[in-house]
Amino acid sequence: MATPSPRVFRWGIISTGWMAGKFVDDLLIDPKTRDVRDVVHKVVAVASRDVKKADDFVKDHVSTVQKDDSDPKATAYGSYDELYADENIDVVYVGTPHTQHYPAALGAIRAGKNVLCEKPVTANSFELKSLIAEAKKHNVFFMEAMWTKFQPLVREVKKILDDEGELGVGRPVVLYADFSMNFRPHDLPLMHRLVDPKLGGGAMLDLGPYPLAWALMTILEHPANNLQPPSSIQSSVIKFAPTGVDQNTTITLTFSNPTSTWKSSSDTTGPKPFTATAILHSSLTIPDPTPGAVIRCERGTIEIHAPIPRSTGFTVKYYNGPGEGEAGKVKKEFTREFEYEGFGWHFQADEVARCVWGGKLESEQWGHEKSLVMMSVFDEVRRQCGYVFPEGVEHVVGDS
Repeated sequence: MATPSPRVFRWGIISTGWMAGKFVDDLLIDPKTRDVRDVVHKVVAVASRDVKKADDFVKDHVSTVQKDDSDPKATAYGSYDELYADENIDVVYVGTPHTQHYPAALGAIRAGKNVLCEKPVTANSFELKSLIAEAKKHNVFFMEAMWTKFQPLVREVKKILDDEGELGVGRPVVLYADFSMNFRPHDLPLMHRLVDPKLGGGAMLDLGPYPLAWALMTILEHPANNLQPPSSIQSSVIKFAPTGVDQNTTITLTFSNPTSTWKSSSDTTGPKPFTATAILHSSLTIPDPTPGAVIRCERGTIEIHAPIPRSTGFTVKYYNGPGEGEAGKVKKEFTREFEYEGFGWHFQADEVARCVWGGKLESEQWGHEKSLVMMSVFDEVRRQCGYVFPEGVEHVVGDS
């Protein structure tokens, strides 16, 4: 029996910056290299406020790959509205600076377009609630581009965390996760996106979504927690003096489910209340640590190799328990490595296509509620630490 041909999923790209370029480069990699047979992605339009930038982007990232006569020709637009009106687009990818995510995504949604919006999805949770309401009103798919969630390594780590048999490491107790880069902020122009509060600058919104995503993937989603949001948020911020954005941010989250019914098969005591802590850090002034994340569990530890946004390896260590020899000694360990072409942005694109074709308005893997938890945490950290955006940056500042 012949294998069905993959369906073409057509993208419109908003923004011509570095992030959009990396996403498109991955998007156009042959899906068979990652054993995907049901979808092939094509870029049919690119928009910038400068049509020359859009045209250059098409030449640099699209035309060199989509050069077969059967491929669609990507149109370069000099305005976002022109792209929104293009009837050949299945989904719009928004890759603008953080503080422009809301108006760009809103324009696409109101034009009846499905949307994948870069992380952090908005500047605050009120903007996100507004976009979710609009997406439901217009019956379109909407998702934050949390690409880490869809990578094969994460699926394997979660299998071990959620496993109730010998492979499992027991309940998570504490997660340490850090994503930092030494950008030398004092050497940057004060209008650079990383240090300009008008562009949502700072470590938390640029780097912080990744440590927080690991907390949500490994603790919030754990069967013993059953999607209960953090019961406590504590934070500490060191500000970048010239502009006031956060230079170094530490967040401690406590998750607690007193009525948890989950138990592993190795647990002879039966179900018990669930409590776990996540200690998260991001910085603009230090290099990334190794390992990038450590998940300490009742029976063992999972070390996530850096960098945590797109880790390609992890190590699991199992420790002696009572009656198994020297307490705390590693009794067994193994490492898994993952290889694929590209940097991993294409896995989320595959999810978007399948959701849209399935008539879904959100992804079951990274749905609206998880993005709301993330943005609510960031709102609370900014409140606790006195990081206030300049007037006009936030397009929605209340539920109304």
